[in-house]
Amino acid sequence: MKQNIINDLTTDEIRDRIEEERGNYAKLKLNHAVSPLENPLKIRSTRRFIARLETEYRKRLAQQQSETTN
Repeated sequence: MKQNIINDLTTDEIRDRIEEERGNYAKLKLNHAVSPLENPLKIRSTRRFIARLETEYRKRLAQQQSETTN
């Protein structure tokens, strides 16, 4: 997913998407441990996507917090 699509999501949608992707990531790791995945790079891309979502989520929380303190 491109960064501009992540930017278009609401904060609640990002939080829900993080939970969903973490579940997918856990399943990928478990499946890879049992039998090798056809494309193990999918694990890496999922992990990085979660990091992008978390970064955007934290940025928005910080922005909301700074708006309430000012």
